[in-house]
Amino acid sequence: MSHHLSGPDLRSPMDDARLDLTDLFAFTVPGERTVLIMNAYPIAKAGAAFHPDAVYRIDVDTDGDHRADVAFSMVFSAPRDGRQTVTVYRATGAQARAHEAAGEPIVTDAPVGTGAEPIVVEAGPYRFAAGLRSDPFFADLDGIVKDFQWTGVDWGADKNILGMVLEMPNAELSAHPVIGVWARVSLRRDGELRSVDRGAHPSLTAYFNAEDAKEAYNAGEPAQDWDTYREPWTAALEHFGNYDTAAAEGALRTILPDVLRFDRDRPAGYPNGRTLTDDVTSARLTMLSNGRITSDHIGPHTDLLAGFPYLGAPHAG
Repeated sequence: MSHHLSGPDLRSPMDDARLDLTDLFAFTVPGERTVLIMNAYPIAKAGAAFHPDAVYRIDVDTDGDHRADVAFSMVFSAPRDGRQTVTVYRATGAQARAHEAAGEPIVTDAPVGTGAEPIVVEAGPYRFAAGLRSDPFFADLDGIVKDFQWTGVDWGADKNILGMVLEMPNAELSAHPVIGVWARVSLRRDGELRSVDRGAHPSLTAYFNAEDAKEAYNAGEPAQDWDTYREPWTAALEHFGNYDTAAAEGALRTILPDVLRFDRDRPAGYPNGRTLTDDVTSARLTMLSNGRITSDHIGPHTDLLAGFPYLGAPHAG
């Protein structure tokens, strides 16, 4: 799956769907504005809520060192009578490199959407929305499990997630067009904030990480990814795609460190950022198989919105 069920044994981190990062998107829209979307909580139902002890964060690298220079942290109130609020912080410098929700609050105590109509907050140059939405991820997961005997069924066609959508002028991130983006979910327990999920590129941990390596990966930092994962992930490509070592390392350079690079002077399209209609499942299958499998024959969803917050209305039931 894209990044769904990213804990050990195809379960959510800490067996808690609220902590499960599912997808990250980065693209631009007219008006020289950048959109960042972080989704969590696979197979969310009506009444699903964000974890009140978690920090949901989007990190942005503006100088190419794979460390956060700008970070947006989202923290949610405890649910009460089916309602939640959210505060969004913008941090820079050293505060952006820590996992705590720090910096300037740019959205304060905004309501979280639970119905078909999103609740859109305008705060200075920012637009923000959080709440239950349709999951944009599309893939023939049954076909992948059945050794690539395609079923024609889109697993994500009727699924929901909890979405967090932030739109801002390009310059709020960096004057330079090239940025790197990743997402993280951290949980506070016994006074300590622990990273329990993180990622940027789709469908990495499910294919590349051994079950006993997933928790360490979710706690890690992108800047250490190449040194930590080059050897085991090279072996995975050699086994699965019959790569030689040099070709495998070349392919891994496109996904390690696990930072989604986005040149905003170029049209968004994975792996240059990621739009809601990019066929990332086919891209990953092509990479893993060394070009032997190029598509799962599933297309993007048709319930996406043309305007903010872009994610479709949640499915009923």
